[in-house]
Amino acid sequence: MPYIDLDGIDLRILSALQADGRLTNQELADQVGLSPSPCLRRVRRLEREGFIRSYRAVLDREAVGLGLTVFVEIKVEKHSRDHAQALQEALAAMPEVVACHMVSGTADFMAEIVVPNLKAYERLLTERLLTLPMIGDIRSNFALTRVKSDAALPLTHLRREAERREPDC
Repeated sequence: MPYIDLDGIDLRILSALQADGRLTNQELADQVGLSPSPCLRRVRRLEREGFIRSYRAVLDREAVGLGLTVFVEIKVEKHSRDHAQALQEALAAMPEVVACHMVSGTADFMAEIVVPNLKAYERLLTERLLTLPMIGDIRSNFALTRVKSDAALPLTHLRREAERREPDC
C-alpha cells in the first residue's frame, strides 16, 4: 500500500464528508474539532491531493424510475489490449453503466447497469452491448433486492496507520 500521509483529523474530515457532503465548513470544523480556517485548508489539501474526488447527490434509483439493476459479466472475444481498451471505452460511455470493473475469474469485466425495466435492458443488450465486436459472451444477473449500495468507504485501516505514526503524549 502506498504511503498515505493522513492524520486523525484528516480521517475525521473524510468520514464526515462521506456521511454528508453538504456540511458547511463551520459544521465540519465543529465536528472534527478545528476552527473554520484550518479545517478549510485541510479540505482543500485533501481535494488537491486527490483524496476527495468530487461532491454529488446520491439519487434514489426507484424514485427516478431506474427500478432494475443488472450485474453483467462480459467476456472479451479475443484477448488483446486493444479489445479490452475498446470495451472499457464503450462501457464507460454508456450512462446506464454506473460501475464497471475488470475482474479475474470466468468473466473479464463486471458491469453494474441500471435501467427502468426488463424491456429497457433487453434494448440495451441487443442494440448496444451485443453489437460490440469484441464481446464474446455476456451473462446477466438481475438484482432482486438491494442490500447495500453507495456506502461510505471504510477508513479503519488508515486510522490504525495514523495512530501508529502519531507520537505518544
